[in-house]
Amino acid sequence: MAQGAVHEKLWTPANVVTLLRICLVPVFVVAIISPWPEYFPFWADAEASKPWIAAGIFILLAATDGLDGYLARSRGEVTNFGKFIDPLADKILVAAALLALIELGVLPSWVALVILTREFIVSGIRMVAASQGVVIAASWYGKAKTVAQIVAIVLFIVKDSVVITDPQSVLHNPLYLVSWLAMLIALALTVISMLDYFVKAKEILGFAPSGKRAKRRAGAGEAAAADAGEDEAGGRAFSAQEAASISPEALDELAGRVLEAARAAGATVGTAESLTGGLVAATLTDVPGSSDVVRGGVVSYSSDVKRDVLGVGRETLALIGAVSEETACAMAEGARAALGCDVAVSATGIAGPGGAEPGKPVGTVWIGRADASLTCARCCHFPGTREEVRLLAVRAALEFALEALETR
Repeated sequence: MAQGAVHEKLWTPANVVTLLRICLVPVFVVAIISPWPEYFPFWADAEASKPWIAAGIFILLAATDGLDGYLARSRGEVTNFGKFIDPLADKILVAAALLALIELGVLPSWVALVILTREFIVSGIRMVAASQGVVIAASWYGKAKTVAQIVAIVLFIVKDSVVITDPQSVLHNPLYLVSWLAMLIALALTVISMLDYFVKAKEILGFAPSGKRAKRRAGAGEAAAADAGEDEAGGRAFSAQEAASISPEALDELAGRVLEAARAAGATVGTAESLTGGLVAATLTDVPGSSDVVRGGVVSYSSDVKRDVLGVGRETLALIGAVSEETACAMAEGARAALGCDVAVSATGIAGPGGAEPGKPVGTVWIGRADASLTCARCCHFPGTREEVRLLAVRAALEFALEALETR
């Protein structure tokens, strides 16, 4: 298929739901702020019903966040536009609710400042991480923060909109106390989840020990050097050192180190393999006693298996291709979910002798990795024959898994 012939489908059901959520935010704002009960004099309880109606609209809009995510995953229609617009819709809804509560005099502005500042900081960290090919997975703290914020906002919407100035009257309004308790919990989780992002991105932000940063730079430098050699010479010689690194003895020794690191960390390992056809899992299970660590592997040689078993998006495979950072990351995440393991590695690439694509020569391999904290991928350019490329990919996958296990 000619490059550019496939265009990402924007109007998927998931994206339509997300856009409707954004379009309905003004309806929520009107429902909570405007004096609309005055226009319905025949409705005696309109004023009393106003906060409950506004709360119902907010809950409905918040619930659609789970719906569009389910539609995107179940239909294999995870798009780049969806990845951009979905978190934006959530931030618009929460920001609108906080500003409306401030407008009503129900919520002090410092609460909104804390919540919105966290969102800006986390978005910046994720942007920096993405620029280095790292995806920071949402943690339990982030999910708990979102739920706590929604609950707290709903309680603030339905509680008495008149600010209580007499401390004694607080004791006669338990909903006021419950609302503030929920908001304080939400604020605590907001700060904790932000700190969690700093911890996960410590290497990216330059806070990790210099040895780890040097190791990462060295790996990136080797990949860049390989890429430069491919570009300038149209392929480079397979060195004796590389040959030694993929000998059966060397790979068995490396696999043993991976297993020992996994045992030390109390972690399990899984694989998702395309070009290696199960060689990574086979190398691990060749080591006696590996069953206490290795959960299994998925050989996803075809795009159908990548999509149906590992959850790689249709649009990703059609638009970006099977040999890509996005596919490698999705394969690793899919293996981790399907196998129930702590750390999963993936391998997808072009082993040759044919199959080269524009910008993706023979020997191009993406190695992915997913654990509870990070999903990331590394691009490698390997020389040699088909078998040598496959074995070099096995070595790279084992080394990538070892890096994650040694830092747990």
